Amino acid sequence: MGFVGVGGAIGALLRYIISEYMKPLKAEKGLIFPIATWMINISGSLLLGILYELHLPFQLWLLLGVGFCGGYTTFSTFGKEVIDLLLDKQWLPAFWYVITSVLLSIIAAWAGLYLASVFS
Repeated sequence: MGFVGVGGAIGALLRYIISEYMKPLKAEKGLIFPIATWMINISGSLLLGILYELHLPFQLWLLLGVGFCGGYTTFSTFGKEVIDLLLDKQWLPAFWYVITSVLLSIIAAWAGLYLASVFS
């Protein structure tokens, strides 16, 4: 259990740092949906695909796959942000946020599996 907790703490901290760093970018560029969560979930899916294909030792999988990726990616924030867009009647941005988040995360995970298989 310690491996999951340590990995989760590091992943959550990195997610927080990235989200805070990107706040000014979102405001400055007038982006239509929460770009930080979008990028975090897609990159986390890519990493999880890579880690899965590497067939890591169990403790390393707990640290990186379950802990880090679980703490780094965030479905709950994604859900809240979709609701925020819907409450603001931002129908099209909400639609694109959901569609691109889900599809690109699946494609990224698949790409991670492929990349790891090619380079290992």
